[in-house]
Amino acid sequence: MILVITGPGGAGKGTLVACLVERDPSLWLSRSWTTRPRRPGEAEDAYVFVDREAFDANIAGNGFLEWAEPVPGQLSGTPVPNNPDGTDLVLEINVEGAAHVKEQFPDAVVVLVLAPSVADQEARMRARGDPPARIAERVSIGQEEERVGRSLADAVVVNDDLNRAVEEVAGILQRYR
Repeated sequence: MILVITGPGGAGKGTLVACLVERDPSLWLSRSWTTRPRRPGEAEDAYVFVDREAFDANIAGNGFLEWAEPVPGQLSGTPVPNNPDGTDLVLEINVEGAAHVKEQFPDAVVVLVLAPSVADQEARMRARGDPPARIAERVSIGQEEERVGRSLADAVVVNDDLNRAVEEVAGILQRYR
């Protein structure tokens, strides 16, 4: 099974996925590659941080399941997964990437995660160290991501309470299993 967690920046996807994977050992999280710099305080293993040259070489080698440029000048992508036998694959990816995965794997379960409000979305991005210009850009992009994400999603989860949101996604996962 492929579980795709997607949504705009600041929705809390990463935190939700970390909790979900921690509680369910049958889930395997694929680490996305990104050309953006690591944020202050961000874990070194949050992504595989690479330069543009390495990213482009992986594209040329057909090493990505999907890749996109969700923010101008910054690439991100999902390497071709190699999850252990007996595990379900979890992808925490942007909406454009989710669309690519759904095209390739129509049975993939797509969950759109949203912040409860734009103010909460902005506050989360500020808390993780995003600069004001980047926050404004991500909020603007996020409006289109939400529109497209709703058309792709098998379920929508508002991440207003982390524990409740994790329970909701776990329930969605259980229904599709």
